[in-house]
Amino acid sequence: MPYYGPMQQPGLWGQPVANLTVVDKVPPEIMHLVDPHWSQFPPMNPLWHSIIGFVIFVLGVVSIIGNGMVIYIFSTAKSLRTPSNLFIVNLALSDFLMMGTNAFTMVYNCWFETWSLGLLMCDLYAFFGSLFGCCSIWTMTMIALDRHNVIVHGLSGKPLTNTGAILRILLCWLIGVVWGILPMLGWNRYVPEGNMTACGTDYLTDDWFHKSYILVYSVFVYYTPLFTIIYAYFFIIKAVSAHEKNMREQAKRMNVQSLRSSDDGKSTEMKLAKVALVTISLWFMAWTPYTVINYTGVFKTASITPLATIWGSVFAKANAVYNPIVYGISHPKYRAALLRRFPSLACSDGPPADDKSLASEASGITSAGNPTTA
Repeated sequence: MPYYGPMQQPGLWGQPVANLTVVDKVPPEIMHLVDPHWSQFPPMNPLWHSIIGFVIFVLGVVSIIGNGMVIYIFSTAKSLRTPSNLFIVNLALSDFLMMGTNAFTMVYNCWFETWSLGLLMCDLYAFFGSLFGCCSIWTMTMIALDRHNVIVHGLSGKPLTNTGAILRILLCWLIGVVWGILPMLGWNRYVPEGNMTACGTDYLTDDWFHKSYILVYSVFVYYTPLFTIIYAYFFIIKAVSAHEKNMREQAKRMNVQSLRSSDDGKSTEMKLAKVALVTISLWFMAWTPYTVINYTGVFKTASITPLATIWGSVFAKANAVYNPIVYGISHPKYRAALLRRFPSLACSDGPPADDKSLASEASGITSAGNPTTA
């Protein structure tokens, strides 16, 4: 958005406002990191910095509180101390740390309308964003694979143990560390983004050595997790649909309406289909803007504006807000523990009637037809 301020006031470096660009407020010590592409754009309207700063501040506060509550409840409630729930705690931890290190840093820079924290903080900001973002992405992937193992394989699958869960969590952190530190070691680099209030990978340098990082990174941190999650939920829904069909046929042979003592009329496969749709849609919505922006810069398919680069940060950080809802608050036992610990924060007047999660209900699918527990 063009700048609408007074045209005759001097700029930071003695230039008239009419000749200012979005890079003119950037401190001299990091100017060498700013791609010449951004020099063609006038400064963003200060109103945009105020709006984005406020939005990121709200997202940061809500995410830290929400993820902090998930970590506290899942860590202290005995009924929630299961291997599978270690993934949810780890997801909340990585989201908590991402917003703790990134959100308020971005708010600070929005106040000054440029990156004002120097070269080292630019590297650290981008490194922590990549580290915690990768860890969150792969933790969500592990959650999907765990649900696939429980629901699709049932008793024939290998039960998840605490050791197995911890090893998978360590793998998530290792992936995050590796991909986060590579740009600091020379494969690509961290630079101010077009809005100059955040830092990220360099997708504009016309060098295929740098571009290759973006492409390989997207394979391991975007496409592989996305298609793994889709794969897991596809076969979860398929297995539950087959199980529900068998249940209905058995009920018909027994001349009863349903084999369940309490059937609200909503099929389990429809519930799981909704869970899968919400999970995949929110994941896609959170991380696709960054991928599109990076690919646009790598392949020069369009001219990226400073304002357009903001949305990658906003959507990715919003993911840390609704993750506690998707993976935490939607868990019946979590809501019951929340009601006991913090009655004023609970969303209901009493404890839930059924302590089983949807995944637990569906996990009764086995080749032998015997129920299992999640």
